[in-house]
Amino acid sequence: MDTPSTSLTQLVPGMIGMILVGSSVSVSHTLVDAPLFTTQAVRYLAAAVILVLLARLAGVRPVRPRAREWLWLTGLAVTGLVLFNVAVVRGVAHAEPAVIAVAVACVPLVLGVVGPLLERRRPSRQVLIAAPVVMAGAVLVEGTGRTDAAGVAWAGLALGCEAAFTLLAVPVLARHTPWGVSIHATWIGGVLLAVLGGPIEGPTAVREVTASQWAAAGYLTLMVTAVAFVLWYSTVRAVGAGRAGLLTGIAPLAAAVVSAVSGTGTPGPSVWLGIAVVIVGLVVGLRPVPARVVETSPASTAAKPLPSNLTSPLDASGPYL
Repeated sequence: MDTPSTSLTQLVPGMIGMILVGSSVSVSHTLVDAPLFTTQAVRYLAAAVILVLLARLAGVRPVRPRAREWLWLTGLAVTGLVLFNVAVVRGVAHAEPAVIAVAVACVPLVLGVVGPLLERRRPSRQVLIAAPVVMAGAVLVEGTGRTDAAGVAWAGLALGCEAAFTLLAVPVLARHTPWGVSIHATWIGGVLLAVLGGPIEGPTAVREVTASQWAAAGYLTLMVTAVAFVLWYSTVRAVGAGRAGLLTGIAPLAAAVVSAVSGTGTPGPSVWLGIAVVIVGLVVGLRPVPARVVETSPASTAAKPLPSNLTSPLDASGPYL
């Protein structure tokens, strides 16, 4: 069946999360020359500590993963945190940033198809119609760029990792809550990045990070990791991965707006057109679906006689209709 209709209050956390992600694009540029694994390891480990403290203040007590949950959470950290960062950094060496952004813009369609299947539902036709619209708008906002075969491969990996960040959380969100998933993903990802950073960048790499880069990493730690992760997973749990995936189209919009406000770039006609197209896609995909009203005749609503071998509806093995 299709995804049930959603309320605005369920969507707001995910919308805010994507706005934070999009607005961080200009901040992330500061870290281009910083040691990748070391800086990101500090970011995610610090975010895990902040999340634990915030969870306690909120009265939430994370639970320990068990059995297959370790596989889901570790897979989420490996793909959505570690490999995604590697794919973006290595990808821009072979392709213009817009190419990676265009690949990531395909996330709504992937989540719209695969997300409901993980949730044991049929993909929503409404979402499947809206997803390509949101994708097209995001492509218009981001533009296109030159690339080579390696760049295409890195862009594809970035797409898969970005989708995995949401999809691999679906099976564990019910038990661990958005707080628990965020905490476990960040500490696992931080440890993995630290293990990679040691032999690749060396134990002294942390000294190479400048004050401005630490400031940028601090913003990403608090707002884009600790806050945005919980907000995003809250919406995924509330409305499902398919509908939540449409909200990823907000990120490039936020990036374009911040760029215009900060004076680093004035949006051109194609950007404004893309923003309009994304908005149309969001309206189409997230609009409430009216409940179907089934008309019944007086005769159909009359009490039905019980089978001859039963004396009460409670004797039936299933619902008596």
